[in-house]
Amino acid sequence: MNQPILIWGTGAIGGVLAAYWARAGQPVRAVDIVAEHVAAMREGGLHIEGPVEEFTQRLDAVTPDEVTGTYDRIVLAVKAHHTEAALEQLLPHLAPGGFILSAQNGLNERVIAARAGAERTMGCFVNFGADWLEPGRVLYGNRAAVAVGELDGSTTPRLQEMHALLRIVEPEAVMTDNIWGYLWGKMGYGALLFATALTHDSMSDSLARTAHYPVFRALGQEVMALAAAQGITPVGFNGFDPAAFAPGAPEAAMQASVAAMVAHNRKTAKTHSGIWRDLAVRKRKTEVDAQIAPMVTIGRDLGVPVPVLSRLVDLIHEIEDGRREQSVGALDALVPACA
Repeated sequence: MNQPILIWGTGAIGGVLAAYWARAGQPVRAVDIVAEHVAAMREGGLHIEGPVEEFTQRLDAVTPDEVTGTYDRIVLAVKAHHTEAALEQLLPHLAPGGFILSAQNGLNERVIAARAGAERTMGCFVNFGADWLEPGRVLYGNRAAVAVGELDGSTTPRLQEMHALLRIVEPEAVMTDNIWGYLWGKMGYGALLFATALTHDSMSDSLARTAHYPVFRALGQEVMALAAAQGITPVGFNGFDPAAFAPGAPEAAMQASVAAMVAHNRKTAKTHSGIWRDLAVRKRKTEVDAQIAPMVTIGRDLGVPVPVLSRLVDLIHEIEDGRREQSVGALDALVPACA
């Protein structure tokens, strides 16, 4: 297909996808709200840097108000809490019969499907490490699991096409009939990363602190309980083993999973999560209200208690609002909720 893929949001994940696809000859139109970033991508090119590969790729880049026409394939790669606003702008550009692929963290497929229709929504799970550094620069820190799937588990020509495109970026990308399993696996892993962002430690150093194992276990168990209540079987990846956080799982299994996550994250140039970067570097709101808070709501609706997830939301808000500093003490504050 020669029609460009519209990539809405070309920061960390979207930038990597756009640069790799364009370099491979796939027409891409990159959309971003940061005018300086758009100008840099259009004029000098987007520079991908890091241990995976370094190259610069010039892109057809525009701001949202400059987008014209309609597109059969739109990849949404904005922060989770910007999903609604992005949909408001991009839906007029979705062609009849077209679809939106969510290359985001969280359960944004639910939000997209509610607006565009489930049949026009495709799920995507991305775990490679990337950071937007400044206009025209994105760090690609490590290779990691990628999966894509239709929401109803079917195999379609458009799914096969997107799988082939994702393999340009990650050769081991998976085409799955259980995309919700991958997404809920990532929710468990993501809850742990939000906890590590309460401190200034790297992801690995924070996860390796045995004093906080009760926190990591409780968070993982709450997320897995939510998935189980919906009949979803989470999928493991890059060290995260959903079974190790299931109710009744032995402590040793959880410890082994955390150790595997530590080992995986020791190998990346992206030492801290994007959540930490939002709090410590960019001084802006995180995705907590679009990733962790929805699980608190789901828990309330299903009658599944999630006190540790709820307390985690509160602590992130306190840091966002300047009422608490990032510190080991902030992570300590989660321990009482685990009881």
